Amino acid sequence: MRTPFLEPGDRVRLVSPASPPDRDSVLACAATLRSWGLVVDLGRHVFDRMGYLAGTDDARLADLDDAFRDEGVRAVVATRGGKGAYRIADRLDFEALRRDPKPLVGFSEITNLHLSVARHVGLAGIHGAFLGHDGPTNGPALREALMGEGDIVVTARADETTAALTRPGVARGPLLGGNLDAVATSAGWALPSLKGAILLLEAVGTGLGQVDRQLTMLRKAGHLAGMAGVALGQFTGFATSNGYGIVDVLGYHLSTLDVPVLGGLPLGHGYDPQSVLVGSQAILDGTGGRLISHRPSAC
Repeated sequence: MRTPFLEPGDRVRLVSPASPPDRDSVLACAATLRSWGLVVDLGRHVFDRMGYLAGTDDARLADLDDAFRDEGVRAVVATRGGKGAYRIADRLDFEALRRDPKPLVGFSEITNLHLSVARHVGLAGIHGAFLGHDGPTNGPALREALMGEGDIVVTARADETTAALTRPGVARGPLLGGNLDAVATSAGWALPSLKGAILLLEAVGTGLGQVDRQLTMLRKAGHLAGMAGVALGQFTGFATSNGYGIVDVLGYHLSTLDVPVLGGLPLGHGYDPQSVLVGSQAILDGTGGRLISHRPSAC
């Protein structure tokens, strides 16, 4: 039996490492977490605003590091993605996380932080959509990731755009990645080695050309060499160009990789997104349509 990250009575800290969140959404998120039996407090700068950022770099970093250093805090939950986590991803107090491991919860722009933590500490986190996203199972899935005892199983959905890109086979390795824009941004300084890893990718409305550029850079710089497999989440908000769509762009780059691919995973910015452990060992089953991330035996 695996150890859950959290138990009723544990304390979690809400922080805003990227863009400023909506106050009502944060308070609703806190109320939901409390309904699970958790104690919730807010970072000092959680509602700061500075343009498209939730305060200065130093303020956002201070809230993260304060949470990492506080032995009473058992999980750190990001209130929003957006922009700006890349500015501070290499400045985190990694030693505090080594002394007192605890999961960081978030997705989208928070991928920059997940990758940096995986690179420097090797610690698992939760790629989970912020509470309040559309869908009936988003909240329960995050609760299971935080407070459950078993492995996390995400099943592919045939109606997701990327389902058409599934390639049979089974891959095993650490699950790394998340938002494609963040993965590309982190290359060369925060991105851990992907050799032997399963790469998770999702994106929202950045444009076909941007996805093409990002994947081209990752391939030609050698970051995708030696991967074990690719897990494709939700690619939402992409228009077609003369009949050429996101499946075509992804398919072009995947055709150069001789690895199993599992598309159609409900992970990302689409409807009813699920949660998965990143930085942990995983199994990608392209034939069976499942992504299984293993819960650490201790955290």
